[in-house]
Amino acid sequence: MTRSYPFYQVDAFTETKLGGNPCAVFLNADDLSDATMLAVAKEMNQSESAFVVKSSVADFGARYWTTAEEIPLAGHPTVATIYTLIQAGLIVLNSEHKRVTLELRAGVIPIDIYSAKDGKLERIVMTQVPPRFLSEHDPSVICPIFNLTPEDLIEGVPIQTVSTGTPQLMIPLKSEESLRKARISDIDAYVKYKGQSDFFSPHLFITKGISDEASVFARHFGVPPDLMEDPATGSATGGMSAFLVKYGLVDKTTFIAEQGHWMGRPSTIHVEVIKDEKRNIKDVKIGGTAVLVLKGELLL
Repeated sequence: MTRSYPFYQVDAFTETKLGGNPCAVFLNADDLSDATMLAVAKEMNQSESAFVVKSSVADFGARYWTTAEEIPLAGHPTVATIYTLIQAGLIVLNSEHKRVTLELRAGVIPIDIYSAKDGKLERIVMTQVPPRFLSEHDPSVICPIFNLTPEDLIEGVPIQTVSTGTPQLMIPLKSEESLRKARISDIDAYVKYKGQSDFFSPHLFITKGISDEASVFARHFGVPPDLMEDPATGSATGGMSAFLVKYGLVDKTTFIAEQGHWMGRPSTIHVEVIKDEKRNIKDVKIGGTAVLVLKGELLL
């Protein structure tokens, strides 16, 4: 017997349709097996697909899959999932600020939803897992994999894995020229290095935005050979933001990060890095908007 699962395709971190990062969000997915979720994610062929499930510890649960594997936390699927729940009438915006909780593999994540007095959605903000600063990496090994040299790096700061739920490799670059030339130049070497390391994917960035209001611009390489680059990566933006503040590469804790412009899918991500009373980084908040571009049913 054929089962149907409602789905919404949502562009996250943008107010413009066909901008930002697309995500397919499937509702009522509790009875889908891991193998089926992976197969559906491959069918959709996006950087991530989201599957909404019931939760006993949060308002909603969700599972996120790339075309290769499940990941514990991600930003643009979170924004897309919450936006879908609003569109489906499962979250009602009856105040200018509403908080819900979302259970992910990384844990229960608080989500703040802000709307105008007329009810129009303004921003969906997720508080990510407190940042962890993990392995440092040898530039002489990393740079050739990404068509870079050590001279392309910002001096005095490491290449490091940082996690706010999903561990990502932070590669700070000194110029737009360096960021433009970056690519995975040796897929075999990349896959081998990644397999023995502690990161999920690499995030390369400069401390200058494409627009005047942004403080940073990034590129994020995906899962080769299926997806070579991602237009908006909320989990990596969270880790990057903690990295930027920790190493003094930005002089503020609230700023805008941009991504995807060179791919024709410009994305805007709002960031807030929160410190405790001892000035240590406590939390990172990532937020943005979204638009609906496709609605239908998955038939299995």
